[in-house]
Amino acid sequence: MGLFVVWFRGFWLVLALVCLFSCRGAAQEEGFATKADFAFLMDVETNTVFLAKNADVPMAPASMSKLMTVALVFEALKAGKLKLDDQVFMSVNAWRTGGAPSRTSAMFVPVKQKISVEQALRGIIVQSGNDASIAIAEHLSGSEAAFAKAMAAYGKKIGLKNSGFKNATGLPAEGHVMSARDLAILARHLIVTYPEYYPYFAEKEFKYRRYRFLNRNPLVRLDEGYDGLKTGYTKESKYGIVVSLKRDGRRLIGVFNGLPKREDRRKEVRKVVEWALTSFEPRSVDMLSSDLSARVWGGTKDWVSLVPKQSLKIYVPSDLPAPEILGEVIYQGPLKAPLLEGAVAAKLRIVVENTTQEVELYTAEPVEEAHFIFRAFDSLFYMVFGWLL
Repeated sequence: MGLFVVWFRGFWLVLALVCLFSCRGAAQEEGFATKADFAFLMDVETNTVFLAKNADVPMAPASMSKLMTVALVFEALKAGKLKLDDQVFMSVNAWRTGGAPSRTSAMFVPVKQKISVEQALRGIIVQSGNDASIAIAEHLSGSEAAFAKAMAAYGKKIGLKNSGFKNATGLPAEGHVMSARDLAILARHLIVTYPEYYPYFAEKEFKYRRYRFLNRNPLVRLDEGYDGLKTGYTKESKYGIVVSLKRDGRRLIGVFNGLPKREDRRKEVRKVVEWALTSFEPRSVDMLSSDLSARVWGGTKDWVSLVPKQSLKIYVPSDLPAPEILGEVIYQGPLKAPLLEGAVAAKLRIVVENTTQEVELYTAEPVEEAHFIFRAFDSLFYMVFGWLL
């Protein structure tokens, strides 16, 4: 069951498998309208993308980029390099740049005073304190500039492709950008990697000294399953929000930026999320028996079979009982022998109407390295024919 087509794009080999499960149903409306200039909505378990609008365009993230600041704190806590009761010093720089004199969102820590790491975390997450963000950056890396480099390195490690970091706050700075997709990847990483610390995002308020800070995320105060993550606003970015909710066993992550009004963050998110929850339903698809493979260089076999770890759950439009399901195997190839069985070798991208989903594919068998004469022949074949079938 399948039609195989091969495209060549430089060193990237894309092998497309088209699986026609049935005749195509009535066409769904193209995408879903949103006021946001940038938008992205995904299912965490299956990596299904329901909505993507300018999702890979670098944008001014404002305080939403504080999620990366928080990620580095979580990493240090989990590694034992930092403790929640460690004391963080509020330097003159942190106070002046992000505290009361800055006239930006602040935790209002007095200059040259100390707060605990936990207080700083809650000040960043609940109040979006720029002073707390800079202070924790200086505590971890010595300076905010050094911390920004650590942010960039961490982003690269978790797969962010359209982001650049210049500070710990998200205050306007040339080159400080993130895409909506990157913010969703970061949010998913926080949820999956640091479940012991994630509940901080759901706190409705935080008290510090004489201040009572209400969570700037208006959705966590609703009884609708929302439990994070971060809002943002600057004149350049307009209003933005990264949200996550868990309902009926499903967890969604959404990113919206460039909204014209503050109240749009609540209204627009709820509208889009309800659309995704009611317009798509899960279906199980058995891909374990599908004939998926990748080209091999320098091996005792020219091709290696690929398999997902298990049968897939995909989301299809509720009003289409028999939608068309398209899949493509994507890998950087040819794969170089030797290959171990069970190694990650490619991704399977599944497209159903306007939704996309990506899952990892693994080698179904080992492939040993061939004799050097055959490897030399493979190299010659590649130079001449470019691995044409």
